Amino acid sequence: MNKQEIINNTAKYARETLEGETSGHDWWHVYRVWKMAQNIGQKENADMFVVELAALLHDIADYKMHSGDDTVGSGVAREWLEKQGVDDETIFHVCEIIKEASFKGEKVESKINTVEGKVVQDADRLDAIGAIGIARGFMFAGNKSLPMYDPDIKPLEIHDFEVYKNIKRPTYTQINHFYEKLLLLKDLMNTESGKEIAQGRHVIMENYLKDFFNEWEGKA
Repeated sequence: MNKQEIINNTAKYARETLEGETSGHDWWHVYRVWKMAQNIGQKENADMFVVELAALLHDIADYKMHSGDDTVGSGVAREWLEKQGVDDETIFHVCEIIKEASFKGEKVESKINTVEGKVVQDADRLDAIGAIGIARGFMFAGNKSLPMYDPDIKPLEIHDFEVYKNIKRPTYTQINHFYEKLLLLKDLMNTESGKEIAQGRHVIMENYLKDFFNEWEGKA
């Protein structure tokens, strides 16, 4: 089986698995990350076979949908790639990216250390910010019956992944999530392309929050 056939099969598998998912971690999120990873990866001279497989499988079993178990995704990905006859070295690389790419808290250092991992991480983070990122955030909050905003609940400064992945009522609001994660991502990009794109998407979020708080207080 050639590499393009494996990528095509993996895209089909991801779509069939995630289509209809309603938390913002659906097939179209994966599709956008895949396309952005292709864009950034080519500029970074990355191994595109690894990049595309990791992008397509990065949310195949997201820990947020599996009771906080952050080992599920890489396990499901490994099983799929083995069935496709992918070599062990590539499987290991892809699974390491899947395990480490997620945001784990403001002060939690990323363990991503390959160009391919940095490309996929940037592509995933870019889909969390900007216009689509705002929409995905509220989609996730609605899916989990979490509040939009409560001025009495203050944003957390998160130093530990266990704390981050277990945030829930009464300490979570979607607006606070901007301050706990989304507004931080601009300065956490790895690649020059990612940094450039993040700048524009960051401004979109800043303007949105300005309008949100004006409307919250009944201002014109």
